[in-house]
Amino acid sequence: MRMDVSPVRESRDFRLLLGSSLITMFGSFITLVAVPYQMKELTGSPLMVGLVSVVEFVPMVVGGLYGGAIADALDRRKIMIWSEVGLCLTSLLFMVNALLPEPQVWVLFVLGAVSATLYSVRGPSEQAVINRVLKLDQMGAAFAIQGLARNIGGIAGPALGGVIVVGFGPATSYGIDVVSFLFSLLLLVRVATVAPAEDASPPSLASMIDGVRYAARRPDLMGTYLVDIAAMFFAMSNALFPFLAERYGGSGEQFALGLLAAAGGIGSVIASLTSGWTAHVHRHGLGVIVAAVLWGAGVAAAAIMPNIWLIVLCLVFAGGADMISGIFRGMIWNQTIPDEYRGRLAGIELLSYSAGPMLGNGRAGFMAAMGGERFALGAGGLLCVGGVLALAALMPRFRAYDSRTDEYALAERSRRGELQPQE
Repeated sequence: MRMDVSPVRESRDFRLLLGSSLITMFGSFITLVAVPYQMKELTGSPLMVGLVSVVEFVPMVVGGLYGGAIADALDRRKIMIWSEVGLCLTSLLFMVNALLPEPQVWVLFVLGAVSATLYSVRGPSEQAVINRVLKLDQMGAAFAIQGLARNIGGIAGPALGGVIVVGFGPATSYGIDVVSFLFSLLLLVRVATVAPAEDASPPSLASMIDGVRYAARRPDLMGTYLVDIAAMFFAMSNALFPFLAERYGGSGEQFALGLLAAAGGIGSVIASLTSGWTAHVHRHGLGVIVAAVLWGAGVAAAAIMPNIWLIVLCLVFAGGADMISGIFRGMIWNQTIPDEYRGRLAGIELLSYSAGPMLGNGRAGFMAAMGGERFALGAGGLLCVGGVLALAALMPRFRAYDSRTDEYALAERSRRGELQPQE
């Protein structure tokens, strides 16, 4: 059960990347609470809160695909640094808007779209770098450690974010995010240069299409993308948290908001800290399916809980299941994809685990406007369970994936000289 921390011990660059990610996530999760809260205060509409995520979808798709293409063609470290600079400036503009006598709603939409683009450009390079600085058999451990760092930020950020944004206002929240980016950059500039291969394809539409075609030929990869998108689209409900906190938080609304926002991260941390057993699982496709079903079941159960504490408990369970699904998806991705496709496929991966939540929050806002917050939670969770089971039935090769026998996993280990004699 104990977490494998060998990636942290053995790789200086992994430690720097991990520290940078943790600091960035801390500030970004504070902003993740501040934006929907500010939109709620300005409009009072759950639909408008949900639309913030919907508006970010197209920029995220374009940024992810292009970010993947340039990650295979350029220095991945430089891409990360310049993206981080852009994100810092975006948070600064969020703060300036919040300080205006009359903050503008359209600015939240525009800056949300810009942030989504920059995060999507940065993400593929970060994941592709991890594949370079660690061994293949450390990928699962690295994903769990990254998840732990991300979710420590996901706990501390939202928990403090709820208190800060309600008590001190959105401008203070955005200012903290600006500072976090500056500290993150101090670590990121110390990471070694990660030059592309000499025969790397230049970033172009053709190279992006080539990456998509490669993914489409791989049922194991397509299974990870489709199951995660379905699970997040139907069951992601973060857009409901400001309204649930107001309805059930009583006099402690800000505390309830932070607790709801942090619940998934708490579950993920628990799952990460006890993730040692995942190294002994080889049927990763089946693991993704089971974990995604449990995620949906946890969200559905939250809808019928009588008080805020039991709602949070169900969301903690759901967050743990989502983390386990992510670990197994990460194993399939990082143990089977050749380096020449790593950036482009990381872009598609980013879309798969980002598109679902963005669209899911829009779905949650729409359903809440139609039938209330509990209806949006319960129906979404049940649709998630049904959707994942339907996809599992339609993808037998994904269900049967086994890292011990999969041709791509064996070929990648052989190429890197990590194939065991019995294999």
